[in-house]
Amino acid sequence: MPVNLTAPDAASLLPVAGVELGTARAGIRKPGRRDLLVVRLAEGTQVAGVFTRNRFCAAPVVVSRQHLAASQGQMRALVVNTGVANAGTGSEGQRNAQQVCQAVAAALGVPADTVLPMSTGVILEHLPVERITAGVPDAVADLAPAHWAEAIMTTDTLPKAVSRRVKLPGGEVVMTGISKGAGMIRPNMATMLGMIATDARIAPDLLQTWVRRVADASFNRITVDGDTSTNDTFLLLSTGQGAVSIARDDDPGAVELLQALIETAVQLAQSIVRDGEGATKFVTIQVEGAGNEDEAAAVAYAIAHSPLVKTAFFASDPNLGRILAAIGY
Repeated sequence: MPVNLTAPDAASLLPVAGVELGTARAGIRKPGRRDLLVVRLAEGTQVAGVFTRNRFCAAPVVVSRQHLAASQGQMRALVVNTGVANAGTGSEGQRNAQQVCQAVAAALGVPADTVLPMSTGVILEHLPVERITAGVPDAVADLAPAHWAEAIMTTDTLPKAVSRRVKLPGGEVVMTGISKGAGMIRPNMATMLGMIATDARIAPDLLQTWVRRVADASFNRITVDGDTSTNDTFLLLSTGQGAVSIARDDDPGAVELLQALIETAVQLAQSIVRDGEGATKFVTIQVEGAGNEDEAAAVAYAIAHSPLVKTAFFASDPNLGRILAAIGY
């Protein structure tokens, strides 16, 4: 059972101008489950991402990096499948990911290298490409601005989504984010899969800087089991369909917008921990008096990953000696 976490109210999830989502039941692993997501992005949408540092990064991570570079971050679609991670699948896995992108591109009438693939699920299995491509038309037919809830889930018990409105000097900004993850959670960049979309126009170079700042302040500060996934992907999407435009860190409203993005990401990241596989407690570790941020993070993760500390937390036993030992080593 998730720890103090409830499913988001679908009515509370705000549409973001320039973003449409559609899901389909492709039968990738479990029949009857919505396991395929297509996201259509308005022309001019800028996307920046950070990805896993796992040396066995999945095929969709490789392809997404290639497509972001080729299109200079100007993307037109995302495609996400659950059930099969397409990791550890070699060159065939990359060809399969490209084939899925091509199917989405054909259905939407956009170039294939403006489609970003993301996968989550079982590692070392190949994508059932025929089932996925057959499900693409249904996902496209389902496209709508408000289809955020339950868009990406595997072993998650609840969907994870959050929206915010932010009033800035140039006008109002809307943002909505979704994420998934329950196991293999000690991101070394972000979470297993996650994205935050905003209607603000954020300059490409700044967006890439901000996606790292947002990840470092949120998804890079969580752990469930200490394992970094092969598929970790976190994206920031700027559609530019709203009234606000930010080009530099010192532009009016830039600080407030970045803080709102971080707060959204923190809420999504904490939802992952609360829904961690086997989780019974949600614990925040705050380190004071460290020499620098890296030292503080090392101490915090030593405490968080210690099996002896975890068993003490599980038993609600404030065994300070175990915490002391973890700090010391």
